[in-house]
Amino acid sequence: QNEKELQDVVKQQEEKMLQLIDKSGEVTRLKGEVSQLKRSLQRAETEAKVLWEEMRQQEPKVDTTYIQERVLLRQEVDKLRLLLLEKEDANLLLSDKY
Repeated sequence: QNEKELQDVVKQQEEKMLQLIDKSGEVTRLKGEVSQLKRSLQRAETEAKVLWEEMRQQEPKVDTTYIQERVLLRQEVDKLRLLLLEKEDANLLLSDKY
């Protein structure tokens, strides 16, 4: 009797562990999706910022190469900021884990 009850409890715990693993995988996938969306949003915001600044200045002949370079430079800066944030998040996760 006790052995059967113990087996049932172990089985229930195993099922709960599998559910937690499934949920953990889903959370990880969703975090990745959110991160990708943040990057896309940041890229779009960067482009909009640069273009807005250029439009405000409205030089007679706007050099499109110059604008493109500024957009790319801003994107690089934003990528570096995002990498820093991701590293900080990873460090927090590791510190929480351990």
